[in-house]
Amino acid sequence: MKILKSLLILAVALTLFNCKNSSSEDSEKLQVEKHTDPAGFSYETVTNDPTGLRLYTLDNGLKVYLGKNEEEPKIQTLIAVRAGSTYDPADNTGLAHYLEHMVFKGTDEIGTQDFTKEKELIAQISDLYEKHKAETDPEKKKEIYKEIDKISLEASKYSIANEYDKMVASLGAEGTNAFTSNEQTVYVNKIPSNELDKWLTLESERFSKLVLRLFHTELEAVYEEFNRGQDSDGRKQYFAVLEGLFPNHPYGTQTTIGKSEHLKNPSMKAINNYFDTYYVPNNMAIILVGDLDYDATIKQVNEAFGGYEAKEVKHPEFPEEPAMTEPVKKEVYGPTAESIYVAYRTDGYGTKAEVMTTLVDYILANSKAGLIDLNLNQQQKVQRASSFTNFDNDYGFHLLYGTPKSGQTLDEVKVLLQEQIEKVKNGEFDDWLIEAIINDLKLNKIQQYENASATAYAYLDAFVHFADWKDRLAMLDEMGEITKQDVMDFAKKQYGNNYVEVHKIKGEDKNIVKVENPGITPIELNRDKESEYLTAFKKITSPDLQPKFVDYETAIKEYTTDSGIKVSYVENKNNDLFNLNIIFDMGSDHDKKLAMAASYFDYLGTDKYTAEEIKKEFYKIGVNYSIGSASDKTYISVSGLKENLDKGLELLENLWQNAVADQDAYDKFVDKIAKGRQDAKTQKGNILRVGLVNYGKYGENSRLRDIYTISELQEMNPQELVDKIKALLNYKQRVFYYGKNIDGAIASLEKLHPVSETLKDYPEKTEYVEKETGGNVYFVDYDMVQSEMIFLAKGAELDPSKFAASTLFNTYFGSGLSSIVFQEIRESKSLAYSAYAYYGNANEAGKPNYVTAYIGTQANKMPQAVDAMMELMTNMPEAEQQFKAAKEATLKKIAAERIIKSNIFWTYESLKKRGISNDYRKDMYNTIKDMELSDLKAFFNENIKGENYNVLVIGNKNEVDMDALSKLGVVKELDVDYLFNYEKKNEDLKL
Repeated sequence: MKILKSLLILAVALTLFNCKNSSSEDSEKLQVEKHTDPAGFSYETVTNDPTGLRLYTLDNGLKVYLGKNEEEPKIQTLIAVRAGSTYDPADNTGLAHYLEHMVFKGTDEIGTQDFTKEKELIAQISDLYEKHKAETDPEKKKEIYKEIDKISLEASKYSIANEYDKMVASLGAEGTNAFTSNEQTVYVNKIPSNELDKWLTLESERFSKLVLRLFHTELEAVYEEFNRGQDSDGRKQYFAVLEGLFPNHPYGTQTTIGKSEHLKNPSMKAINNYFDTYYVPNNMAIILVGDLDYDATIKQVNEAFGGYEAKEVKHPEFPEEPAMTEPVKKEVYGPTAESIYVAYRTDGYGTKAEVMTTLVDYILANSKAGLIDLNLNQQQKVQRASSFTNFDNDYGFHLLYGTPKSGQTLDEVKVLLQEQIEKVKNGEFDDWLIEAIINDLKLNKIQQYENASATAYAYLDAFVHFADWKDRLAMLDEMGEITKQDVMDFAKKQYGNNYVEVHKIKGEDKNIVKVENPGITPIELNRDKESEYLTAFKKITSPDLQPKFVDYETAIKEYTTDSGIKVSYVENKNNDLFNLNIIFDMGSDHDKKLAMAASYFDYLGTDKYTAEEIKKEFYKIGVNYSIGSASDKTYISVSGLKENLDKGLELLENLWQNAVADQDAYDKFVDKIAKGRQDAKTQKGNILRVGLVNYGKYGENSRLRDIYTISELQEMNPQELVDKIKALLNYKQRVFYYGKNIDGAIASLEKLHPVSETLKDYPEKTEYVEKETGGNVYFVDYDMVQSEMIFLAKGAELDPSKFAASTLFNTYFGSGLSSIVFQEIRESKSLAYSAYAYYGNANEAGKPNYVTAYIGTQANKMPQAVDAMMELMTNMPEAEQQFKAAKEATLKKIAAERIIKSNIFWTYESLKKRGISNDYRKDMYNTIKDMELSDLKAFFNENIKGENYNVLVIGNKNEVDMDALSKLGVVKELDVDYLFNYEKKNEDLKL
């Protein structure tokens, strides 16, 4: 989906950026300058760079991108390698991605008790895998695998699982992960800024040597990830696009996850060779953005990585793809709703085509005033449509996608999408749109570069694609030179028969790969052991970092308008953007039609403007508006640059007070709801995490099931819905304003937002009672490779005194790569790709907490996975060292956390809902400091052990062991329509 383009203010932006007829002047201002810091390190900067990048190149070729952002005492870290699945050997696809997993397993120092002995066994395992790969007889392969399993168990006696994860968690790191794509493998952490030196010490060791320990259990986890891909129709459709666009290039001939036969026949030697070839300093970058000191940081990075030796790196070159002269059509099948992708091949990253295609993409879809937005979505000619671009080193593509309305064919959607391309070719778009898009993008960059993580990923893109940062900064200036005629000429040349269309059809996928459970012997975790490296690592001290807590009474200023409306205010100290929210403390629980009315309002115009013209008027001035209703709140909001607050609020109030009901738009709206319900029930994530979870909590009486039937909606008068929104003006309300010039904002409200002298109280709220859990297994049959299940237990009512223990428990026991659940189920037994458990505190006073556990695994592993999870939920393993690490990690995360900007208000809103008026993190922090493992055990025994679970399961009934499920409770198979309380379509009834 497009990011909402809500920041464009055309007149002001033109002045702000001086971009009209001046992009050549701006380009001249963007000059690369070379510097030398006091310690003698050379670096480059770009004049007028809003990110303040310092780009260093160490003597060994390592690129170091440093950016400064002091909003919070954290640093976003990325360690990037210019190597991904595109460089996988053709007979070893998936190698780069699997290597990514193995880099978490440690080195000859990390994760081992005796590497000399462990090394010998790993070498034997490697030789056996080569033998296994070469063997063609299935029975002999099984025998070799049994030997691999046997020696792997012996090797695990010397290994220590998850030691890297324990160490990085002990720093208070967040978001520890990695990802692989075509041309990059990237390792991610966000760390407290005072832990930078320890983090560099750890990462320097981590990348110094690859040790393929715990290989076969992790390989099985990767295969579970492969199965998740087989269960993703969207991923299959996307891969089919790439196959069609790039039939001779690795972009299209091999996937990042790899082929099944390659995953089951890996080569440890090939993985080591890949690491030795590409994981070298002159092919890597360290990217750090956050609260750092430039001069001190580059010295630390050089000490950690400056000793790495450079090697010559040659990236593979691939033959040029022949020009596409005719369309390619493909079909993929699966259980989800039908959709279509139409993708055009383009030139790659950094080319003129990237600039032009990006501009065309935003002309088509910018979430507000694009051709697809207005002509298709706003007019409800399709169920949903949009577009996006992707650019890699060799090629890129522009992809248009859509889902059909009821009774509409995919070919009809395709025609509508391509008609919008024709409009671009013919210049059938407003003259002001190009200039508006460019300013929108520039203002979005301002917001992006205020965020440390977003800035780090922008640097990453430049590094991976061999791009100069100056050129990336100048891209929008280059776009400013483009005329409407240039766009038309480019579109005529670019968008012809060079496209692939992929139809996602609802039906059985007969290409699914199903495999046996390999029967892995659980390996030893040795969680009570630690390497000499870890012992020494724990002795390294870091500068102290003290937490900062919010005094909400002083952080949120309170004002009252002359008409008696309370205005809460938080100042925006960073830029001239504002966000104004009119809040009504009632939602769909008070009036079931409110959410319906809010959604319908988006399709309405006034006596002065059509619905499409309204969208254009807002986009012209760069203001975004929204009307939305949740269960207990309704929000009417407007946001943009503060100079256009009056114009935006005036437009909003005009729409609010003068909206005209449109029967045709309403009829299409109801049809869209009906089709949306049909589509939603084909999504397994929606069935499990929304449908089954709600049923597990509430049974039949839930807000999810308390809906209008389509027949009832069809009979409803749309004027009634319009009146619902208009009538909000007469109800009690309050305002939150984030921005500058509060006096000006209040004056705007006084002038443009008239309210009655006496405001109405809210109607009574409908209460939905959560039922007791236990003894029930709710099952939905779904065509999928994996099976997924959630254990759900209703606990005691919300009690803030449990916040400290539950937070520490979740870190120690159920969430994260070094948690007990992850180690036991994935690392030791290889029973799932994803497994976690947590104690969830209610978000409202008087409501119950819940214990939740999740497993996603191959159907034939489910009984073992269930046994493993239930054993953990009954008997919590006690590991003193792991507890201390979890405690340290939790405290450091709290110390580094900062509640800032508009989050101050919204966090306080959530606290008040829980009956809390202060920053409870202070009490949590002090409580956790004094906690012992015995306290956590007591919390477990009181709140987790012996809980009664409802078990929620989705899977293929033909594959799931239903007898095993019956041991967990009374199995009730639920029809999806019943689960959501949907009406069956006529064709469903005929079946």
